[in-house]
Amino acid sequence: MNFSKLAKQATVVTLSTGILLSGTVTQSFAAPKDPADYKETYGTSQITRSAMKDMIKQHGDARYTIPKFDETTIKNIPSAKKVTESGETIDMDVWDTWPLQNADGTVAEYKGYHIVFGLAGDPKNPGDTFIYLFYKKVEDNSIDAWKNAGRVFDNNDKNVPNDPYLKHQAEEWSGSATFTEDGEVRLFYTNREPFTPESGHYGKQTLTTAQVNLSQPDTKTLKVDGVEDYKSIYEGKDSKYYQTVDKFVEDGAPSDNHTFRDPHYIEEDGRKYLVFEANTGTEYGYQGEDSLYNQAYYGSSNKFFQDEKSKLLNSDKKGLAEVANGAMGIIEINDDYTLKKEMKPLLVSNTVTDEIERPNIFKKDGKWYLFTSSRGSKMTIDGIDNQDIYLLGYVSNSLTGPYKPLNKTGMVLHQDLDPYDITWNYAHYAIPQEGSDNTVVTSYMTNRGYFEDHKSTFAPSFKLNIKGDKTSVVKNSILEQGQITEK
Repeated sequence: MNFSKLAKQATVVTLSTGILLSGTVTQSFAAPKDPADYKETYGTSQITRSAMKDMIKQHGDARYTIPKFDETTIKNIPSAKKVTESGETIDMDVWDTWPLQNADGTVAEYKGYHIVFGLAGDPKNPGDTFIYLFYKKVEDNSIDAWKNAGRVFDNNDKNVPNDPYLKHQAEEWSGSATFTEDGEVRLFYTNREPFTPESGHYGKQTLTTAQVNLSQPDTKTLKVDGVEDYKSIYEGKDSKYYQTVDKFVEDGAPSDNHTFRDPHYIEEDGRKYLVFEANTGTEYGYQGEDSLYNQAYYGSSNKFFQDEKSKLLNSDKKGLAEVANGAMGIIEINDDYTLKKEMKPLLVSNTVTDEIERPNIFKKDGKWYLFTSSRGSKMTIDGIDNQDIYLLGYVSNSLTGPYKPLNKTGMVLHQDLDPYDITWNYAHYAIPQEGSDNTVVTSYMTNRGYFEDHKSTFAPSFKLNIKGDKTSVVKNSILEQGQITEK
């Protein structure tokens, strides 16, 4: 045994308390390095704890604050109605939405129409979550202009022979849609299986696609005319790149949250990709107590790392931080929209949050901009509370990174409204505009099922300016509810 080494370590510990052995002088020293400490990025970019703490100082800055909307002007979407099994016509909630986009992210025009896909359902039935298609004439931006073509998929569409996942689908979750060079509408979304452990289903999420066929019965109407090439794409395979639901169940970690959803389609140099929300896999910085000792997840100086780690290890958020391993994943897909290649995560949020939702990515002025929605209620950062809502943003010179935070910290948009405020909004989605530095930000407003008369609805849109590594909300730029273009 090396007694001299032990004696040296004992001296360091004594000095770190601020008291020298003589007892006559006090002095502060940095905490000793823990043998468990390490620094490993796994080749990914990180949402760091130091950046998130610095972000708190930006709360209230008008450049990053979601505009205040006038509650008295907010309307339910008039066309968001459906007939229940009992024959009753009800007003639906409509929450996450996404437009039909061109390959570059700009809004596509389909035979004189703009199209938006959205999650909608019965406010009294949380399990009623399916994708509907809304459309309007290009020149009319009012909320009253949006017509409802109904559900995209019939109940029997999921019975696709030889597909191992579609037949189990219980709900349809968010995704994206692209207008192909062949003039077809291609939808990507999340198949969510039921949560029935007794039958081996744990809410499994699978990235899924279909071609949506449309017809025009008359000059004022679009109709969903069935789907084809309906198939599953990717569910994580063996957990090396991204945590699978089987691995999630196997680990059985308290407070864990499994995500594998929100596929966003992009193209680069003729290649096709999906960027999606997931959790890191075993080879790219997996969850667990060991992750709390990785300095890469903290950022800033060694002193910050040691101080913040010490607080976290003794915090009531320690357990949540251990399983926090959110990821912005990416895969390359073939021309027939099947899996071509798994790729390492673009961005991870280990120790910060398990949930970075609705990835949205596009190229502008030679740079890639990556956005994600996130909630304070899912985070482990002191000073961020349950009412904090964010759109975080990152920029890179390359699709595969590294990604650096916009506005120094990553904060693009923030709000902290009471969830029972009718104007509370979430799921922000920045839509690039052709030839402009402005994007149009859409979202939904009003929490689902919170009010009898007010349903979840299109929120008023507004403009967000992007220049280089900086963004800012454009003053006095509030647009119509659900508007997806500047004009």
